[in-house]
Amino acid sequence: MHVGDRTVETIDAGGIWPAFDGVLVRDGYNGYTHLDHIAHAWCGAHLLRGLRSVHEGDPAGQLWAKAMADTLLAAKHAAERARVDGWDALPAHELARIRNRYLGALSLGRSANLGKRGPLVDEAGRLIRRFERYEDMILRFATNLAVPFSNNLAERDQRPVKVQQRTSGGCWRTLAGLADFAIVQSYLSTAGKWGHDKLDAPVELFTAGAWLPPAPTPIRP
Repeated sequence: MHVGDRTVETIDAGGIWPAFDGVLVRDGYNGYTHLDHIAHAWCGAHLLRGLRSVHEGDPAGQLWAKAMADTLLAAKHAAERARVDGWDALPAHELARIRNRYLGALSLGRSANLGKRGPLVDEAGRLIRRFERYEDMILRFATNLAVPFSNNLAERDQRPVKVQQRTSGGCWRTLAGLADFAIVQSYLSTAGKWGHDKLDAPVELFTAGAWLPPAPTPIRP
């Protein structure tokens, strides 16, 4: 974590994304679109929230949203079963079935909203265009089993920031305090992901020295 605004320059200033070579699981924020050297995947949890909002606004008229949500959840469960069974990929017929259901839900959505007007129809239209344009990104968790369905892990890492912000009256007293908070949270989060106890990590920091992730093993030709 680092401190800054929401610009492209600030996103890159953290030094992580320009060097990242994995798959970025993200929401629809446009600030990530310049990271075209890596593959992107759309967070399924964000998509499900949008679909639920549209469907609850008009359950009968926006039935496509429930059909699309059911398709995403079925694909999620299929991917989870495949991982448990040790598969590297979903079978071709399973992927074909998922895509057919995906395209069917889209077709239903287009026909259900054709010629209609209103705020809910506008919201549904934005979602439909998103599913049309970003099909590969949205289904990447099914076509690449190494990709998670959502970015909930990253969302959980941000939760302490929001908690601290609320308890501090909506802001930090100094910019230096916010920068220090970001450094500490980054350290503890990284240690936890490597299986290092988050209580032991700061004790070790002030006694034996900072814990660091193990160095990567060189790949021999």
